[in-house]
Order: sequence, then C-alpha cells, then structure tokens
Amino acid sequence: MTRPVQITFRNMAVAPVLEEEVRARASWLETFYSEIVGCRVLIEFPHRHRSKGRPIHIRVELTVPGEDIVVNQETTRHFTIGDAPSEIARRTLAGQPDHRDVVIAIHDVFDVARRRLEDFARRQRADVKTSRADAALVS
Repeated sequence: MTRPVQITFRNMAVAPVLEEEVRARASWLETFYSEIVGCRVLIEFPHRHRSKGRPIHIRVELTVPGEDIVVNQETTRHFTIGDAPSEIARRTLAGQPDHRDVVIAIHDVFDVARRRLEDFARRQRADVKTSRADAALVS
C-alpha cells in the first residue's frame, strides 16, 4: 500500500488490539491484489436507539487504481448488548466492547472486501467471461 491504513473509532474507545487486527487484515488483502493504494476503516457503535442490542458498524474503503471498493456491514448476529452476558454488556455500555466479537465482525467485513477485490482483479485482467452476443457487439 502506498498510503498507510487509516482507522477511525466512533462511539467507542480506541483499542490497540483492534487496530492491530485491522492492519493485519489490510496487509492480508495485499496478497490478493498488490496494487492497493489505500485503505480506510471505520468501526463504530451507532447512536440509534434499539429495543434490543447494539450493532457494530464497520466500513472498509479500498482505493485501487481507477476505482474505490466500499464495503459496509452492520452486524447484529455477532454481538449485541441484549444477547451478551451481563458482564460483557456492562463493559460495553462503559465504552469497552468485547474485542473477540468485534474481531469476528472485522474478519467478516474483510472477507467481503477480499471477494470484491478479487472480482475487480478479474475484471482488470479481462478474465471475466462474456456471452457471444456481447462479443459480437464489441467486434
């Protein structure tokens, strides 16, 4: 990556464990496509009022030559305060999320980003199949 990874935390304390995980996953993406220019990641607990649970919202923006790949994911299946044991819920309400569950959400969103990055690389290499009708239009 030509630019360093930018990580932003909203409505939660900055967590070095999560920063390390995001940086590791961003460097992992470079094994699939080496020409990534930059990566910006947002991790937040939205302020919305919900009757049960508090979702984690993660946004990954990858800058590649000629295009931006954006992945938004709001996860409630991995971690919500309503589903968590009371000790974890108290820590989260105090601004300290259970890192293990956020790491799972980070892995999921980076897996989606990897698939989109692989699709972009295929299109760039012209490995995408075209139908005969499309080929006739191009000729």
